[in-house]
Amino acid sequence: MLRISEVKLPLDHPEPALAQAVAKRLAIPPSDLLSLHVYRRGYDARKRDNIQLVYTVDVQLRDETAVRANCAGDPHVAETPDMQYRFVANAAMAPDASRPVVVGMGPCGLFAGLILAQMGFRPIILERGKSVRERTKDTFGLWRKRVLDPESNVQFGEGGAGTFSDGKLYSQIKDPRHLGRKVLEEFVLAGAPEEILYVSKPHIGTFRLVSMVEKMRASIEALGGEVRFQSRVEDLDLDGGRVRGLTLAGGEYLPCTHLVLAVGHSARDTFQMLHERGVYLEAKPFSIGFRIEHPQSLIDRARFGKHVRHPVLGAADYKLVHHCNNGRSVYSFCMCPGGTVVAATSEPNRVVTNGMSQYSRAERNANAGIVVGITPDDYPGGPLAGIDFQRFWESRAFELGGGGYLAPGQRVEDFLARRPSTTLGAVQPSYTPGVTPTDLSTALPDYAIEAIREALPAFDRKIKGYAMGDAILTGVETRTSSPLRIKRRDDDCQSINTAGLYPAGEGAGYAGGIYSAAIDGIEIAEAVARDIVARHGTRAA
Repeated sequence: MLRISEVKLPLDHPEPALAQAVAKRLAIPPSDLLSLHVYRRGYDARKRDNIQLVYTVDVQLRDETAVRANCAGDPHVAETPDMQYRFVANAAMAPDASRPVVVGMGPCGLFAGLILAQMGFRPIILERGKSVRERTKDTFGLWRKRVLDPESNVQFGEGGAGTFSDGKLYSQIKDPRHLGRKVLEEFVLAGAPEEILYVSKPHIGTFRLVSMVEKMRASIEALGGEVRFQSRVEDLDLDGGRVRGLTLAGGEYLPCTHLVLAVGHSARDTFQMLHERGVYLEAKPFSIGFRIEHPQSLIDRARFGKHVRHPVLGAADYKLVHHCNNGRSVYSFCMCPGGTVVAATSEPNRVVTNGMSQYSRAERNANAGIVVGITPDDYPGGPLAGIDFQRFWESRAFELGGGGYLAPGQRVEDFLARRPSTTLGAVQPSYTPGVTPTDLSTALPDYAIEAIREALPAFDRKIKGYAMGDAILTGVETRTSSPLRIKRRDDDCQSINTAGLYPAGEGAGYAGGIYSAAIDGIEIAEAVARDIVARHGTRAA
């Protein structure tokens, strides 16, 4: 089969038009097109009054050889790649191996556990939080009653932080082995809509993710895996630079020679323990900022013009970046169309914001992080200094909000005019427990405040109305990514100084978002499986 890319058609084209366009592109009669499968469908909205759908399709032809010769040199005509996922090892080849342990059940740990289970290695998955439905109740307890459970919240529990998000399933990472296809196919098996297999920006939404995570857990258990909730890892047993076991918070000791560490970017106590045990960590860049909310209708009009709420397009998103005079870069992060801003702290007396959408993306506001890139030069002091930096500003946000996990907020007009907000305007913030109007000028470092003040008018020139006076900024967004990296070797994915330890996903600094974290989980599971088989004297499949 051949893969044809960049096939453009009007937004409301008739169904036969796609096959006709492909036949025309290949200079063949339509009758020579034996089959057509849509691999990807996106859209080009640069001209909002002439939005076009952009297809990538796989086709079977009557005379593929002739078409190949005729289209030689065309970068948009290529052989359809083999995207079938194949397991790299089989547990039956290592019958005496101990069971691998996966710590954390976010997207990375979930897929690491699933792949290991599918290969027959019967993993043990340890999650410090609760099952996804129990943690949902606890999370709502913070949002509605201002009661925080430090072990069960947006950050901790089955499904990880991605459960309370827009559920985006795309990334700009390189994926030469098409592992992302495996991720999407497993999600569809677990109940995700089949459209995620072909739309260019697939998303799922929180409520669907809850049931999907449960089904994937059931699959792991049916294959011999074991999932333990409320099982926080308190210590590692290391012998000569190699993992020998771990101790849980309740005192239980678990022998272990292959440990996947997929704890997410907020497991600060775990990072501290690793540092004390001598596991190599290093500080890395991340970003800080605010959440900004606009009426979703404003974003829809700016992006789609007369095609607002077209069923194929849905709610409009955006991606913005501005390079500031002070050398900083400000960009939109985790944009959630038709969503809500959520309380995402995991520690008492601190305020953290994030964004979330349901599958429908039907809420009245659009929200996104507006964040500023920072580096370890901004928070010197060793590998854990970024955590201290985050905590300082999260505590400051709690103080500015007035306590009770209320978040500090400010109208954009007031923020740009350098005056406090005393009331809120037409854009009502969606954050619960609630927003306190205030002055955000002391909610972040001066360089970040000045960079955001410069960026908002620049963004307004790209999306008319972006700097509208009543748009609301809510603070603070500090957990865009892990502030550190648990460095691993390129060849076998083990810690550079701790054999048997496999740093994985966002918390280790090797992913960002559901999709890339899940792909990293697959690669880590493969590395573990290969090493188990090799250590038991048998070659991998």
